[in-house]
Amino acid sequence: MTVKKALGRASTGFNGLDDVIDGLRIGDNVIWQVDAIDVYTQFVTAFVERALSENRRIIYIRFAKHEPLLKPDPRITIYKLDARSGFESFTTQVHKIATLAGEGVYYVFDCLSYLLSAWATDLMIGNFFLVTCPYLFQLNTIAYFSILRDSHSFKTVARIRETTQVLIDVYNPDNTLYIHPLKVWHRYSSTMFLPHMRVEDRFAPCTSSIDATRFFTYLSGKETELAKRNLDFWDRLFLEADELVKNNAAAARKTKMIDRLCQIMIGREDRILDLAKKAFTLEDLLEIKSRLIGTGYIGGKSAGMLISRKLLCQDASRNWNDLLEPHDSFYIGSDVFYTYLVENGWWKLRMEQRTKEGFFEAGRILSDEMLHGEFPDEIKEQLWRIIEYFGQSPIIIRSSSFLEDAFGNAFAGKYESLFCVNQGSPEERFQRFVEYVRRVYASTMNEDALAYRLQRGLDQQDEQMSLLVQRVSGSYRKHFFFPDLAGVGFSFNTFVWKNNLDPKAGMVRLVLGLGTRAVNRLENDYPRVVALDAPLLRPQAGIAEVRRFSQHEVDLLNTESNQLEAMSLEELLAQDIGIDMEVLGSWDVETAEKQRERGISSEPHWVLTFDRFLSEGPFTHDMNAILKVLEEKYHYPVDIEFTLNFTGDSAYRINLVQCRPLQTKGQQQDVTLPTHVAKKNILFKSEGNFMGGSISQPIKRIIYVNPKRYNELNLYEKHDIARLIGKLNRQILDRNELPTLLVGPGRWGTTTPSLGVPVRFSEINQVTAMVELEYQSGSLLPELSFGTHFFQDLVETDIFYVAIFSIQGKALFNSEWFAAHPNKLWDLIPEDGRYEDCVQVCDLEGEEVYLKSDILSQQVICYQEGKK
Repeated sequence: MTVKKALGRASTGFNGLDDVIDGLRIGDNVIWQVDAIDVYTQFVTAFVERALSENRRIIYIRFAKHEPLLKPDPRITIYKLDARSGFESFTTQVHKIATLAGEGVYYVFDCLSYLLSAWATDLMIGNFFLVTCPYLFQLNTIAYFSILRDSHSFKTVARIRETTQVLIDVYNPDNTLYIHPLKVWHRYSSTMFLPHMRVEDRFAPCTSSIDATRFFTYLSGKETELAKRNLDFWDRLFLEADELVKNNAAAARKTKMIDRLCQIMIGREDRILDLAKKAFTLEDLLEIKSRLIGTGYIGGKSAGMLISRKLLCQDASRNWNDLLEPHDSFYIGSDVFYTYLVENGWWKLRMEQRTKEGFFEAGRILSDEMLHGEFPDEIKEQLWRIIEYFGQSPIIIRSSSFLEDAFGNAFAGKYESLFCVNQGSPEERFQRFVEYVRRVYASTMNEDALAYRLQRGLDQQDEQMSLLVQRVSGSYRKHFFFPDLAGVGFSFNTFVWKNNLDPKAGMVRLVLGLGTRAVNRLENDYPRVVALDAPLLRPQAGIAEVRRFSQHEVDLLNTESNQLEAMSLEELLAQDIGIDMEVLGSWDVETAEKQRERGISSEPHWVLTFDRFLSEGPFTHDMNAILKVLEEKYHYPVDIEFTLNFTGDSAYRINLVQCRPLQTKGQQQDVTLPTHVAKKNILFKSEGNFMGGSISQPIKRIIYVNPKRYNELNLYEKHDIARLIGKLNRQILDRNELPTLLVGPGRWGTTTPSLGVPVRFSEINQVTAMVELEYQSGSLLPELSFGTHFFQDLVETDIFYVAIFSIQGKALFNSEWFAAHPNKLWDLIPEDGRYEDCVQVCDLEGEEVYLKSDILSQQVICYQEGKK
């Protein structure tokens, strides 16, 4: 048996703290990171008093000018050392003391930060700890050290963290004591690395995102006093800005500095810059800098989130702080992305990718390479800051590129955003976090993103990837974590399915759980679409359609599996985790009645309708107010992403996680629809279920995927069809010269071939209009995807969309018209001619085929004119 095993565990002197970190171990070196010495003294006193009660030997190493940590006591040996003698002399004396004392001694050291006044270099403090800590460990001691927060470089703290056994952050806002374990060697629990608040004799973990964010908001201004060594222009500039604030400089000087900092940190797009300069104070920009990893731009997504929050809080119509959940995000600057490329030797490949010949091919190679690169040590050290800060709280790593979320370029869904459940040891969490950072970086080179940039003339512009790291909004329910509600909101409702709806009132897509289901097209699952001027009005009629077009699964984070998961609503409700379906759902009376008729007794069947929540509470008013204020401030329609968490008694907080300018198409022109068209000349018509405004568009080519034939294909062949559509898409060199209508079953762009044709958006981005057909096989069903990333792609690319549902009597699709037209597939793509019974290409040269819609009457028709 080793000496450590024989000596076993020890106590911190706080039973509640022992519960959090599973006590101390013989050999532990414990670092307390504090704001003030008196806080450290509390932990030292408790530790020593308990040790003395157990007849332990105590040695106090006294060297600093702060007040003594311990009072004179004959049971305590005090050594007073002179740090001014230098690093080597001081370190040697400590080692001699330890050697003389032998094994099993408990040590208390003065605050190591005070060594700076003697040694004038942070590096030496790290060196001292690096040589002293292992030696004390070898001697089976327990030693207490402390450092003052923000007094040391990232590199020094990283070296201390790597060497020590226990590292604990301590905060004392408003005389409320918090501890936050950052490292506890060889110990782990499900809440160990969360912040804990002292409540009498125990330390309670902060598991609610609202409580945790409120706590960390206290820290917002505390990290500006970082180590001021090796200063470059960037650091000097921000130090100058800090001095302007501290000295209450003239407004003109502050305004000039705001302009300068926005230019180097927010972006270059004039309208976004103007918004930033109006929204941010110099203090705000210094706060952003304090949470910036590396240097450079914070990116479009970060800028939009921050600007929108500030614009709301500046609005005098209400106290927005009472409604909005605070945030405590981090930003990984754009210079880190460039450094990552350069340090891994990929700059030559990056330049090749910028050429016309290498745009896609070199992009694919670079994307693969970026999944396996290494970060410089100084960047890793700063990334550790994020992991330590959030502890085991779930986070999301979001793309925030230079061009993203700007006016005219949303890049909606083009780059990765990854949930990190963030469970495990600090090392495991760090490795997973870095992996996700690499994946987001690699997504800058995915084919859809490159095609989007090429189509919008952005292929030769700088596209630097910054990252936005956000705490996931929500709370723990058993081992699940998710917000109560989430969604996307639009200040302009492009999807007005009734002629009495006001597009300017806005629209929301609302889901239970994580917001992924509000922005993505998912298998047989639908969010609640809410017109804010008529929240209870649905696009569907009857309980059968309401049930069919509702949310059936919930996205959540599972802290046991450490993964993002989807769970059926029924299964989630069976967990009995406090979801109030009386507010969020409606009882499916029809299903219950059918089961009773069959003699089946069961629990109530719920459908997520949100009817009571929408009708009885202030949500629609609040959401409309948010959207209208932001639209007014932006001078442009906006698109937001949000979460919502109930705080009790029907109250809630809204977390605004994203805001960007919304590209819309409204009533572009007055269109007169034909009143007398022979049925045989109608290709299709519908009432509602379209987007793209009022149009009158001649059609010169139709690409039609036959639903019956497609449904009969195997999985491999269905993917073949998607690639074939991509080939036809690439043959459309000019959309104005060859306006093309794409018609097919189910959902275009699905990842599930049984639900539709699994094309990438880059394989359909040249068409003028597209149709999704319902096919009676049951699974080939269109999705009214208004508000999703797919929707944003269609709007930005100016693609008209219509869904044809056979169950709706006012819809018509004339398959016989297509059967009467020759198929040009063999002529255009001879290598895929074998699929001519599934894919039909109708060239309409010399024929007059028109697609027309009227947004006011909600009518759309595609017809052939002049044919007898």
